[in-house]
Amino acid sequence: MDFELNKLVRPNIRALEPYSCARDEFKGMEAHVFLDANENPYNNPVNRYPDPLQEKLKGRLAPLKQVRPSQIFLGNGSDEAIDLVYRIFCTPGRDNVVAIAPTYGMYKVCADINDVEYRAVPLSPDWQLDAQALLRVADAQTKVIWICSPNNPTGNEFPREVIHEVLTCFGGIVVIDEAYSDFSSQVPFRTMLDRYPNLIVLNTFSKAWASAAIRLGMAFASEDIIALFNKVKYPYNVNLLTQEKACALIDDLATVDSWLAQIRRERDHVLPALSELPIVREVFPSDANFVLVRVTDANRIYRYLVEKGIVVRNRHRVQLCNDCLRITIGTRQENNELLGALRFYK
Repeated sequence: MDFELNKLVRPNIRALEPYSCARDEFKGMEAHVFLDANENPYNNPVNRYPDPLQEKLKGRLAPLKQVRPSQIFLGNGSDEAIDLVYRIFCTPGRDNVVAIAPTYGMYKVCADINDVEYRAVPLSPDWQLDAQALLRVADAQTKVIWICSPNNPTGNEFPREVIHEVLTCFGGIVVIDEAYSDFSSQVPFRTMLDRYPNLIVLNTFSKAWASAAIRLGMAFASEDIIALFNKVKYPYNVNLLTQEKACALIDDLATVDSWLAQIRRERDHVLPALSELPIVREVFPSDANFVLVRVTDANRIYRYLVEKGIVVRNRHRVQLCNDCLRITIGTRQENNELLGALRFYK
């Protein structure tokens, strides 16, 4: 399938003259007196605006993620990157996007905010993705296909050959959300950027990096697509404290790796324990840091757990997820408290 990026970009975005930061204008030159941005001269370093392109952090991330710094966009959580995809590629009231169902809810929320039609294609009963079903729903006004793998809330990753089929056959943008990829054994799609010019891969510091509070999301794509993200984003979208905290985490990869290993071990402990409970009808395989469980009465069991001070996610009203609870893998103590409460449920 031929891919022409310029034909996908909204005309007003192609013509957009981005806001120019004063710091961009002297880029590459040395300076020590800053009287350009109306900043307060006191309380260094937080008195200064942060690097608008987060170049130091991108330089640290690039070898870890096996990409070039110019292939990285950093945003205020992955939700910023999701919203930017709509703002760059989808004309409100005219274009549409295609996604699977069930999946992460922000794809539809951002579609609704941007007045873009959202076409959801149900997964199979065993949560599998049908590439041809996605492609059949797409038409000339379909700009984006969203695929979350491992998927939320189902927890499973999709076969690579199925995603390859979508990437090869669709002439628009394909976004693969790999927020949970660090918990799986599959090779991430961000290593395929040079092969697929229509590919955008999302990742986040909220899951494997245990840093949801710093609100740092990542998008990986071709240099041309990343240039569009940087053109449309707000100038100083990632604050200095977030950038510094992310760099500190990169300096302590051994700890991050130990968190991942512990969560995988706990997942292997929790899944079989849940399957032994009489109130559990089905425990679905998981490649993420959570598990989807079908129970006898999701609403009632959810309320029971809340009364015990235990909060899980009730997905009963989500398409195809009737009587399902989504349970995040916690520490051994937290997991045992959950399992103990469920064993005493009547």
